[in-house]
Amino acid sequence: MLKLMRAPAKYVQGKDALLEAYENTKDLGSSFLFICSRSGYKVGKPKIEKSFEGTGIKLIFEVFNGISSTGEIERMRNIVRENNIQVVGAIGGGSAIDTAKATAYYEKLPVVIMPTVAATDAPCTGLSVIYNDDGSFCKYIFYPKNPEAVIVDSSIIAKAPLKFLVAGMGDALGTYFEARACVRTNSPSLENGGITKSAMALCELCYETLLADGYKAKLAVEQGLLTPAVESIIEANTYLSGVGADNGGLAVSHSVYNGFTALEECEETMHGDLVAFGTIAQLIIENAPMEEIAEVIEFCISVGLPVTLAEVGVKDVERVRIAAEKACIEGETIHNMLGDVTPAELYDALLAADALGKTFKPIS
Repeated sequence: MLKLMRAPAKYVQGKDALLEAYENTKDLGSSFLFICSRSGYKVGKPKIEKSFEGTGIKLIFEVFNGISSTGEIERMRNIVRENNIQVVGAIGGGSAIDTAKATAYYEKLPVVIMPTVAATDAPCTGLSVIYNDDGSFCKYIFYPKNPEAVIVDSSIIAKAPLKFLVAGMGDALGTYFEARACVRTNSPSLENGGITKSAMALCELCYETLLADGYKAKLAVEQGLLTPAVESIIEANTYLSGVGADNGGLAVSHSVYNGFTALEECEETMHGDLVAFGTIAQLIIENAPMEEIAEVIEFCISVGLPVTLAEVGVKDVERVRIAAEKACIEGETIHNMLGDVTPAELYDALLAADALGKTFKPIS
């Protein structure tokens, strides 16, 4: 298996970065469609319009319906064709980003990502999660390249609700441990290539950054403040985790997320919250040193990530069997683990993670 490394062509991050959107995208085309979430439209449109003022470049802003669905992607494709659009942009969270990536891919156009939250590592990855129009899962699309540009306005992200930054830290938490597991079994990355030392260095730096700056960033964003620690965590959640996961691979943490989506009581639980809990379960499956497990649990508690089943919404432990079965279906990344993992083994690990979490954080 040949080793492979991919990343966005350009990554820009900092206070008021959207005010320099023109400078960082002007070579891509002369007409833009920006697919926006409602909040993205509100906070992003004024800055982008100011950046492009007087350039003569055509800008269209379209609020999408909230789901990266097949029908919504087709609606955006029609707007592209009717207006001779040359560049597709996204302003918002993961669903807006996935919709823009898919629209650009099908129309063979460059894509620019402008996230308004740091809740997942979607901005930098070369894939999308696509849903049917009824909201049910449809498919993953794996793209031949990563976005042409990712522009992260950290002043916008620092003002977003804290739960998004915390969930992003949960998503990023799995990056190093999942990639490490893939290296141990010589499993392919998400880009279906061998894992480079460069990828592992990014994954390890992602984890180190979370430990160093996660708690400080949480305290700052609670007050809507932008500090160096917040900038570090935005980069960890967005770039280090995104490029790391793309080129490092997935294992138990993300399979646990996929498994728990089968439970109605977890419908409101954020992606990163479940990935974080799944990371603790992965460490138990690996029989990792207690010092490492404790470090991860203590980090989760410090920033507000769940360490018990109750905190992800599960009160009946028998329901965990359903999630464990789904997490272990054919094709899931949990099978990248050394010796593989059965539903029964995962069930035991999840309950053990819950029991261990309670010893660190007693739940009444």
